[in-house]
Amino acid sequence: MIKSLLTEYGLPWIINRLLYSAKLKIMRGIPFTEKLFEKKVNINRIDIFEVNIDRLEEFLHKLSIKKKNEIISIADNAIEGRITAFSSIELDYGSPINWHSNPITKVNVDKTLKWHCIPDFDTDKGDIKIIWEASRFTYFFYFARAYLITKNKKYYNAFSNHLKCWVTDNNYSFGVNYKCGQEATLRMINALIVYSFFKACGLEKQLDKDNIFALVEGSYKKILSNFFYAHKCIKNNHTFSEITGLIIGAWCSENEKKLDKAYRLLEKEIGKQFFSDGGYIQYSFNYQRFVLQIMEFILSINNKTKRNISNNSKNLLKKSVMLLYQMQDQTGDVPNYGSNDGALIFPVTSVNYRDFRPVINTVYAQLEGEKLYAEGNFDEELLWFGGKKIVEYNIKNIDRESAKYKEAGFYTLRNEKGFLMVILQNFKTRPAQMDQLHIDLWHNGINILCDSGTYSYATDLGKEMSLTAAHNTLQVDNAEQMKKYGSFLIYKWSHSKNIKHDQSSFSGTMLSWNGYEHTRVIKLIKNGYRIEDYVVGVGNKCQIIFHSPCEVKINKDGFELIDRTTVIAKVITIGMIDVKKSYRSLYYLKKDKISTITVSSVFEKNHCNITFEIILFQK
Repeated sequence: MIKSLLTEYGLPWIINRLLYSAKLKIMRGIPFTEKLFEKKVNINRIDIFEVNIDRLEEFLHKLSIKKKNEIISIADNAIEGRITAFSSIELDYGSPINWHSNPITKVNVDKTLKWHCIPDFDTDKGDIKIIWEASRFTYFFYFARAYLITKNKKYYNAFSNHLKCWVTDNNYSFGVNYKCGQEATLRMINALIVYSFFKACGLEKQLDKDNIFALVEGSYKKILSNFFYAHKCIKNNHTFSEITGLIIGAWCSENEKKLDKAYRLLEKEIGKQFFSDGGYIQYSFNYQRFVLQIMEFILSINNKTKRNISNNSKNLLKKSVMLLYQMQDQTGDVPNYGSNDGALIFPVTSVNYRDFRPVINTVYAQLEGEKLYAEGNFDEELLWFGGKKIVEYNIKNIDRESAKYKEAGFYTLRNEKGFLMVILQNFKTRPAQMDQLHIDLWHNGINILCDSGTYSYATDLGKEMSLTAAHNTLQVDNAEQMKKYGSFLIYKWSHSKNIKHDQSSFSGTMLSWNGYEHTRVIKLIKNGYRIEDYVVGVGNKCQIIFHSPCEVKINKDGFELIDRTTVIAKVITIGMIDVKKSYRSLYYLKKDKISTITVSSVFEKNHCNITFEIILFQK
C-alpha cells in the first residue's frame, strides 16, 4: 500500500497528510496552540453581490401556478425548520433550528467542543453532511424567491431570524459547523447573496448587517486557519470553494494583496483541476457541476473585485461546459457518474435537480454572451448570475454527436433517440469509484442502463455503490478493479490502453492490479449496439453486470427490458443470466429499487469472452 501511495499520490501528499494529522494532535493535546494558526480578520464591507430584482420578479411571475406553489411550500416549511436537504428529502431540524443535530439519528453534537475534537465519522451521530446541510443556507434562496412571488415580509423575517439564530448559536471556532472550510464558504456565499437580495428590496435592518459581518468574519477566519488542508491534502472541489472564501474575505477586508493572491491561487487551481478537454479532476459530473456553480459566482462578482480570470482559464471552463453538454440526454439529465452528494449550492431554478441545463446555460452565457438552449425555467439561474435580460442573449445551436474526451476518459456513441457513454480512464489523480468500462445507456429519455449512484458516504450501501459490482462493467471472481482503504482512499489504480473511437465504434482495454485485462468493443448497429467483452488473465469466472430501472424478463435469447408494460430494449446474449433487486440513488440519502442483471461465463485457457447485442425499440 505504501508503495502505491508513493507512486500514485506522491511523497509531498503523504508528507502534507502527516503534517495535518500532527497539527490536529497538537491542537487536541495543547489547546492554546490553535491560536498559532489563527489570522487577524477585519471585515469592512459586505456588498459583494448585486442582483436585479425587477428581472427576477418578472421571470418568477411567469412561472406556472404549480411551480410558484412549490417554491412557496418549500419556503414555508423552511420557516418552521423543515428543510429540503440534498435537493431530495425534507428533514426536520426543529423550530428554532437546532444547528448541531442530525434530524435522522436525533443525536446532538456538543457545540462546546472545538471543531478539531469532533470526528468526521461517528456511527452514533450518523452522516455529518446531514448536520451541515441546514447551515449551508441554500434554503435562503427559497425565502427570496417566495418573497418576490408573494411580497409577504414573513420570508424576509425568516431570513433575518435564522441568520441571527445561527450567529448566536455557533461561536467561533466551536461545534460541528466550523469543522470544514468549504461549508464555511458556502454558508458565507449564500448568506451574502440573499442579504444583498433583501437589501435591494428595501428590506434590511442594522441587525442583519451586524450578523452578516459576524458570519463573514468567523467563516473567513476558519478558511484562513485551515486552508492548508484543502490546498495541499484534499486538492478537489473543497480547494475551489475555499479559494472563493479567500476571495470574498479579502474583498470584504479591503485587502488588495490577499485578493491578488487568492486570484493567483484560483488561476493555478483551474489549470490543475480541469483537464485540457474539459474533464474534471474528481471524476464526477455532480462535482463538476458544483465547481462550475462556484465559478459562476466568481464570474458574477468581477465588477466588485475589479479582477477577472485569464482567457486560458475561461477556455478550460468553456470546454468543461461543453463536455457536460455533450453528455446530456434530451431531458437535460446526464449519467449519474462518479460521487454524487446531492450538492446544488444555488437552487435558483424550477427544474429538477438532475437537470444540468441551468449551470451549463449560465456559465456558457457568462463566457460567450450566448445561450445554449431555447427559453425555459432553467433561465432563472442566468438572471441571478448573468447580468442581462434573457431576451438579450442569442441562442447558439450546437449539435450533440458521438464524442471523444480521451483525457477525461469519456466516449459516447449517439443515435437519433439517445446515446451510450463508456468510461475508460488513465487516472492522473485519485479515482472515486470502480467504474472502468462502465456503460450508461439512454433511449427516449430513459436511462435504461444506469449507474447505481452514491446514497451516502457514511453507510454500508453507499460504500457498496462505489464498487465494481455497482457499475455496468465486467467483474472477475468478485474482485475489485482497484484496492480501497476506508471510505475514500483508492490505490493500485487501473490503467488503460489501445483506445480507439469514431462516430460508430469504441474499443479499449483496462489493466487491473488483479492481473487481468478487460477489453470492451462497442459498435453502433442498426437499432442498437453490439458489445464484445474479452478478458485475458488469471481467473475462474467472469460476469457482465447491468443495472436498470426497467423490469426484466429472461427469455431464450437473453432478456428484455420493460418500461410500463412496453418492451423498450432486448438484450441478446449467451450465458448464465441472473436477475435480482438492488438499489440506485439519484439523490443523496434517497434510493430506488432497480434490477441488477448478471451474465456469467467461465475462463478457458486464461480467456473469458461474452458478447451481447442491445436492440432498442421505438416507443
